[in-house]
Amino acid sequence: MTNEHIEVVKRWQAGEDVSHEALKANAYNAEAAYVAAARAANAAAVNAARAADAAGADYWVKRYEELSNK
Repeated sequence: MTNEHIEVVKRWQAGEDVSHEALKANAYNAEAAYVAAARAANAAAVNAARAADAAGADYWVKRYEELSNK
């Protein structure tokens, strides 16, 4: 799997003719992709924490009911 943003930089490093505008657009798009990926990872972490909290709550309710014979 290749990263299109890295490939543009590699072409520029290799001496290919890459315009300043193309490099600026590439940097902007790479940052936008990074932010989107970070937000997705954060959302996944939040969802996992919520699931763990829900599972923990279920455990403690069940445990209380067992101990109190309810």
